Amino acid sequence: MTALLSIDGSAGLPVRFRAVLAMAGLAGLAYLLLGPLSTGPAHVVLKGSGVLLLACSALQLRCAGAGWLATIMLLGAAGDMLLAMPGLFLAGAGCFALGHAVAIAFYLRHRRRLAIGDLIMLAALMAFGLAMPPLLTPPGQSFTATLVYGLLLCAMASSLWLSRFPRLAAIGALLFIASDTLLVLRLGGGGLIDPVVDGALVWSLYFSGQWLITLGVARGLLAKAHHGG
Repeated sequence: MTALLSIDGSAGLPVRFRAVLAMAGLAGLAYLLLGPLSTGPAHVVLKGSGVLLLACSALQLRCAGAGWLATIMLLGAAGDMLLAMPGLFLAGAGCFALGHAVAIAFYLRHRRRLAIGDLIMLAALMAFGLAMPPLLTPPGQSFTATLVYGLLLCAMASSLWLSRFPRLAAIGALLFIASDTLLVLRLGGGGLIDPVVDGALVWSLYFSGQWLITLGVARGLLAKAHHGG
């Protein structure tokens, strides 16, 4: 994750934005390393701090659309903190679902002319959103809520892929999908390696995805503002 801090894609962006983005990266890394050792309110705050700082970085852009990006990240931070609190899993998932809905509305405002490859990608993402919940949910358990969430998640990634924002942001959305896919697998009692490694992988994919979405969308918004779009 530390490699994110040196991505040249931040070049040309406002210094304040880059500073807060770097702080967000460090906060995300801190949770990856210290999250398993923390408990109680400290754990909740530590988990939410990374994406909350991403929301703060968006506010440093001071251009049209920055408020939308900040809102998306604020809902993500709220979801992170609620998921860290016992008994509030559904509330946390609801915050993420609302964040995806806001993101879809925002990204569709910036859609571009589509090519055949874009339509293929759209179909693949939405097909995955339909197939992932029933495939990963254990037999006998309802996957209705997971299906709704999966479709929102993949629609968010699709709308970002079809937008004018740099591909960097769309790659971040794909990492978000990978993280939540592994999370659903873990909730169903499965896993890839072991619980500790899988947990670290879920967070790394998720936070890296949110970080790249913030960076990519920020670059797109500033480019549009620069050209008077």
